Amino acid sequence: MVKLLLYIQIMLGCDVILTKEEKAYIAGIVDGEGSIMLLKFHKNQFPAPCISIASTTMELLDWIKLKTGMGTIKHKKNYNLERHRECFTYVVKYNDAITLLSAIEAYLVIETKRKRAKFILNGYKNVTPRNGRYSLEKLEAKQMFYEEFMKLH
Repeated sequence: MVKLLLYIQIMLGCDVILTKEEKAYIAGIVDGEGSIMLLKFHKNQFPAPCISIASTTMELLDWIKLKTGMGTIKHKKNYNLERHRECFTYVVKYNDAITLLSAIEAYLVIETKRKRAKFILNGYKNVTPRNGRYSLEKLEAKQMFYEEFMKLH
């Protein structure tokens, strides 16, 4: 019943509100099994925020997708079925990644991931013009932002 109500909320475009416990739980999953990155999704594009979580438990990723109302789940190719279990990856990109980071950032424990989340939240929108057109100054600022992000450890 709860899944159905959440699904209806998502389909109607309602914002899904996460409790503190749900935010903390998702942050724990990101701390343990996830990545916070800036990735290029297209050849001629600048790196954009991305959160990914890999798991062999599809139920976990379904729950996160249902609760957040965003992201996609991809099935990873398994080349050796006898030795490895099926693996799935939950991926959130662009503004959805920023939205999710703002919800869970306070609950992240791993220092590197907390730094990366704060860095994206505090700077990404400042170096990304809404119309996608970059002046020379904006282009340099975007490149510097990416280089500084890659130095975070």
